[in-house]
Amino acid sequence: MLDRHLRPLIDPPLNLIGGQIARVGLTANMVTLIGLAFGLAGAGAIVAGHFLLAVALILASRVADGLDGAVARAQGVTDFGGYLDITCDFVFYAAIPLAFVLHDPAANGVAGAVLLASFYINGASFLGYAILAEKKQMRSDSHGVKSLYFTGGLLEGAETIAFFVAICLWSQWFAPMAYVFAALCAVTTTARVLLAARVFRG
Repeated sequence: MLDRHLRPLIDPPLNLIGGQIARVGLTANMVTLIGLAFGLAGAGAIVAGHFLLAVALILASRVADGLDGAVARAQGVTDFGGYLDITCDFVFYAAIPLAFVLHDPAANGVAGAVLLASFYINGASFLGYAILAEKKQMRSDSHGVKSLYFTGGLLEGAETIAFFVAICLWSQWFAPMAYVFAALCAVTTTARVLLAARVFRG
């Protein structure tokens, strides 16, 4: 919901820094993998109970996730780069809830499983829509230049990162916050399916 409104604000500095990174010699795929490494380190910090460290690592991961696209735009966007980016994103989004489950299985196990299921279903609706949009040769740059077609929704990247930060800062409330976020994911998925029914009816 917020991503398209944030893009005009964050893209110019990201493109500036991304261009400098490209001149240093780092590729967009390297930056993607660095971002994933930060994210997985953040998950490890959660498992160990170091939640403030986890916040810093999660934010570093998402900065890298924004920079990889900027580097790609400077060097030339590739299909594999887009594929690697979305795959690493999904790994990151799965790792954080799983880390809370591993940190305290008794308190967080069921809520974490529900949250992961909601992510899985929402991700399937997102990728399915992207496949059909490509088949129809649909294009949109409202979420920036992407290798995949991005549909908007109630919950997007900005909301998910804010949620991850919140559950790190108030980890004792993980379970109720996870249930609320999972419900909002269900709303996002339902809206996307209804949109697909209207757009791809033919």
